[in-house]
Amino acid sequence: MSIRTFEILVSLIAIGFVLFFSVSVIPALVASFDIIGAFAAGFVNPYASGYSVDVIACWLILFVWVLYEKSKHNIKYGWICLLVGIVPGVAVGFAAYLILRYRQLNALS
Repeated sequence: MSIRTFEILVSLIAIGFVLFFSVSVIPALVASFDIIGAFAAGFVNPYASGYSVDVIACWLILFVWVLYEKSKHNIKYGWICLLVGIVPGVAVGFAAYLILRYRQLNALS
């Protein structure tokens, strides 16, 4: 797989998530303006709780990875990916970080 194909596929998955998020989550959030309730809704049953904890753990792993690579490889702007990982979600922040990381590491070599 070429790097171009990789970037396109990762970007398409992130865009697909943003579209799903925009259609399913944003209207409900705008209607209620209850951010705490929206977060708590992720824990309404054991299955939702499992997915929610998985997402939170993935964001925390991304956080540690961004901090590590900032000091190890001097990857810049990873903090933006962490913010994007909060809203709209980890899928977008992770995708952005993979592309950002590759481009910066490639520019160094």
